[in-house]
Amino acid sequence: MTDTFIIAVGREALLTVMMVSAPLLGIGLLVGLIISIFQATTQIHEQTLTFIPKIVAIMISMVIFGPWMLHTLISFADKILANLNQFTFIR
Repeated sequence: MTDTFIIAVGREALLTVMMVSAPLLGIGLLVGLIISIFQATTQIHEQTLTFIPKIVAIMISMVIFGPWMLHTLISFADKILANLNQFTFIR
């Protein structure tokens, strides 16, 4: 196991995490921005107004993007488990 292999695995893990979390974070950001614009135009400054729409939007996006997210995570886990024989542990 070389340092290049470890860096490649870490890089792929970080890219996988960013790819999987991006749709949910983007939807949450978009809904938060829309609610903020609504609050600014109507001058309703209720702190808890943003929580329910964000939760609903993220739940809906989890239903939509869930299969793709699961497939991406399973393929990453398959790659890790396929390369498990390259890991040598020093005792």
